Amino acid sequence: MNMIAVEPRCRLILDNDWAGDPDGLLGLAHHALSPGNELVAVTSSLTNPMFGPPEGMAKVGANFAEDLLSVLKPDEPVSVHAGPDAPFDGQARETAAARAIISAVKAHGHTQVVLVCAGPLTNVADALLLQPDIASMFTLVWVGGSARGDDEEEYNYFTDAAAARFVLDNHQLAVWQFPSETYRRMVISVAELDYSLRNGGPGGVWLWERFNRLEVPDFVKFGPLWCLGDSAPLIVTALDDITCTYEETSAVPYRRIYTSVDTRLIISDFFARLNMQK
Repeated sequence: MNMIAVEPRCRLILDNDWAGDPDGLLGLAHHALSPGNELVAVTSSLTNPMFGPPEGMAKVGANFAEDLLSVLKPDEPVSVHAGPDAPFDGQARETAAARAIISAVKAHGHTQVVLVCAGPLTNVADALLLQPDIASMFTLVWVGGSARGDDEEEYNYFTDAAAARFVLDNHQLAVWQFPSETYRRMVISVAELDYSLRNGGPGGVWLWERFNRLEVPDFVKFGPLWCLGDSAPLIVTALDDITCTYEETSAVPYRRIYTSVDTRLIISDFFARLNMQK
């Protein structure tokens, strides 16, 4: 039976610390399965030291992303590129991730290009330092920071604060932000997550195993809810933000800050797309 055709909305670059919290990989799966997206590049960033020594973790994350995509088998193959394991220091670095971002933006810059970063902004900063002129050629959608201004307390910001400051200070770059006050409300019960992944076909089972093998410090204790904050950008890439709210500035630099997202719309769409892969 044919599906209702969905018109593509944007060309998409995805960046995240794929070896960290597996909600990022869930977001990758959702983006890859969504006909509203044309996924053109995936890049992998360093992880916070809470997940262990960061050396080699960007490559580990890239391997996770590649493995997941091989299970999902998207219509068009997409390459995955690892960034550095050290935070941004203001010095130009020729990394595979930075070059992939630059190439993807320049190849598709005449159309709507969206770079979704749901982790530290390391690779974005490296790309902008190497090639400053790309700043006006894409929209950055970032899961991170705080609407209240206490950015240093937020995970994605403090993992690489120097990168965040460098990127957000760029007046040529349009930024749509999902701050902590918004993305932390993007929650699902552990029971629904467990059941839906285990019964979600090969992709769901792959994700279920990653959630269950996650290694965290002993002081981290899981409760009955799991935050899927990295999936919040789906509302502006694969879906539509008509049921959400945001604030925006008319001055330079252009900023849009999402104050609410339709959690149920995003989650139900994801599990429906997983089940359609069976």
